[in-house]
Amino acid sequence: MFTLTVRDHVMLAHSLPDPFFGPAQGLHGVTYVVEATFERPDLDEHGVVMDIGAATEALKGVLGRIAYGNLDEMAEFAGMLTTTEVMARWVADRLAEAVGTTGPEALTVTLREHPDAWASYRRSLTG
Repeated sequence: MFTLTVRDHVMLAHSLPDPFFGPAQGLHGVTYVVEATFERPDLDEHGVVMDIGAATEALKGVLGRIAYGNLDEMAEFAGMLTTTEVMARWVADRLAEAVGTTGPEALTVTLREHPDAWASYRRSLTG
């Protein structure tokens, strides 16, 4: 299996209003380092998993939708606990929409809260 990973970061604010989350229940900022890894069993006719520039721009576009925003105020996240895991899935699903179902067969998105803690979500990109 071949992979291509691109990385960016996003700064945002949110709260996790459940006692389970202790001090993170209150509004706080977070900076995620976001990695998107595209997979395919064989390289395409150009000898790549996909174009690095296209992958980079797709990730930048998805993260631009939430950059510097407060997730608590965005209708798309209403009633949702925006945990790192949930946000990894959200980014993966938006990236899947951006790149379509031709090319890479799978995508893993990893959100790193800091060097010692991260969460990932993997999904198929085929029909």
